[in-house]
Amino acid sequence: MQNFSYLCARFLKTIQSKRQYMANFQKLTPRSEDYSKWYNELVVKADLAEQSAVRGCMVIKPYGYAIWETIQAELDRRFKEKGVKNAYFPLLIPKSFLSREAEHVEGFAKECAVVTHHRLMNDPNGRGVVVDPQAKLEEELIIRPTSETIIWSTYKNWISSYRDLPILCNQWCNVMRWEMRTRLFLRTAEFLWQEGHTAHATKEEAEDYARQMLDVYADFACIEAMMQDGKALQAGTSHFLGQNFAKSFDVQFLSKENKYEYVWATSWGVSTRLMGALIMTHSDDNGLVLPPHLAPIQVVIVPIFKKEDDLNKLLVKLNPIADQLKALGIRVKVDTDEKYTPGYKFADYELKGVPIRLAMGGRDLENNTIEIARRDIQTKETISIDGIVEKIQSLLEDIQRNLLQKALDFRIANTREVNSYDEFKEELKKGGFLLAHWDGTAETEQRIKDETKATIRCIPLADLPGHKNEPGVCMVTGKPSAGRVVFALNY
Repeated sequence: MQNFSYLCARFLKTIQSKRQYMANFQKLTPRSEDYSKWYNELVVKADLAEQSAVRGCMVIKPYGYAIWETIQAELDRRFKEKGVKNAYFPLLIPKSFLSREAEHVEGFAKECAVVTHHRLMNDPNGRGVVVDPQAKLEEELIIRPTSETIIWSTYKNWISSYRDLPILCNQWCNVMRWEMRTRLFLRTAEFLWQEGHTAHATKEEAEDYARQMLDVYADFACIEAMMQDGKALQAGTSHFLGQNFAKSFDVQFLSKENKYEYVWATSWGVSTRLMGALIMTHSDDNGLVLPPHLAPIQVVIVPIFKKEDDLNKLLVKLNPIADQLKALGIRVKVDTDEKYTPGYKFADYELKGVPIRLAMGGRDLENNTIEIARRDIQTKETISIDGIVEKIQSLLEDIQRNLLQKALDFRIANTREVNSYDEFKEELKKGGFLLAHWDGTAETEQRIKDETKATIRCIPLADLPGHKNEPGVCMVTGKPSAGRVVFALNY
C-alpha cells in the first residue's frame, strides 16, 4: 500500500509538472519572425523581470537581480583597481541646483519627476489619503535623473587644495527618468546604475582618466554594442566634462603655484541596460544564453531518480563533484527537487541559460558515467565521471571564449563601409554598423538623423578590424572628412 501511495504521488507530480511545463515553456516567438516580441517574451519567461504596479517601472526578479549582482561585483572590482571608492549621495536634488547647469539638465528636463509636498493627510471625505495642501515645499526637489549637480555641490566642501585631488568617487544607485515608452531593462522610468564622478587638478589628467574608464568598460563588454537584429545599443559612456560643473558650483583649488584654479571633471556609468544587451547579444530561440563569468548558476547537476534510495546513491557520487567545483569558486546547484520531472528541469535551465548541465541516472551510476550538456551550442555527451571537475573547468572557459568570438564575428560581418548617401540609405535597411565619412558638423549629423533615423554611434579612435580609417569626403556634403564614423539605427 505504501508503494502504491508513493506511485500515485509520483503520477500526480508528473501530471502537475507537465501542466506547468506546457504553461511556462511554450515556444518563444522566433527572432527571425519578431525580434522585439522574442525579447519581451524571453525577459518574462526566463524569470528576469516583470512590469510593476508603477507605470514604466519594473520589478527585477531574483534570478535577474542575481545576474546584475555578478555584473556589479566584477565592475566594482575593476573600478577599485583604478583607485575608485564608493560613496552615496542623496536621491533628491534641489531644483535650483539643476538651474545652475542649464545645458546639462536640458536633456533631462522633460523626464524629471518633481516632489512638491512632504506630507499626506486623511481625506476629510473618507476617501483614503490626499496631499496635505499645507505641506508644500518651499523649493521643489527633483528625483535624481543623474547626480552631477548634487555631487559637485558636495565636492565644493571637500576640495580646497591640490592635495585634495584627485577625487575618484562612484555610487551604485537608482535614478528616475520619466520615459513615455518603456521596455524592460532597455528603457524604464526607474533603473539601476553606477555613476562615477571624478575631480582632477589638470585637463590632461581628467582626459586620461576618462580614457582609462572607457578601457575598463571596453574590456568588460563592448560599450557601443551591436544586437542580433543589427541595431546598436549604447550600453555605457565615459565623459570628459571639462570645468563646467566646477564653474557652476564654484569648485576651486589652490594649485602648487599658489593660484586658484577650477577643477576638471569626468563622469562615467553603465546601467541595467547591460542586462538587455546581454540578453540580445547571446540568446537564441530556446531562451537565455549566459556567458559563464556572469551566470548566477554556472553548473546545474540534475539527479534522475524514482525513489529516495536511488537519490541518496546518486548523491554519494554527485555531492563530492559539487563540493570540488564550489571549492574552485564555480557556482553550482544540485537540483533534488521532487516537484518537477527531469524533463521540466532540463527545459527550465535551458531557458535560463545555465552554461553547463550535468545529469546522472541509475545506469550512469552503474557505468561510472555522467551526461554533460553545454548551453551555447546545445550539445550533450555521456562521458566518464573520472576527471569531470577538470573537464568542467575547461568547458566553462571554452564557452566564455566561444560566446565572445561569436559576438565579435557577428559585429565584424555586419560592419560595412559606404561611400555615397544613396548607398548609405540602401545599406541601412540591412542593419549593422555603417562606416561613412561625415564633415564633422552638427547640421549634417542632424540632417542624416532626420532623413534616415540613423545616428553617429561613435568616432573610432583607431582602425577597426578590416577597415583602415583614412581621411575622405562627407557622403552628404562632399566637404572634407577626417575619417569614417560609425552610423547605425539604435535602441
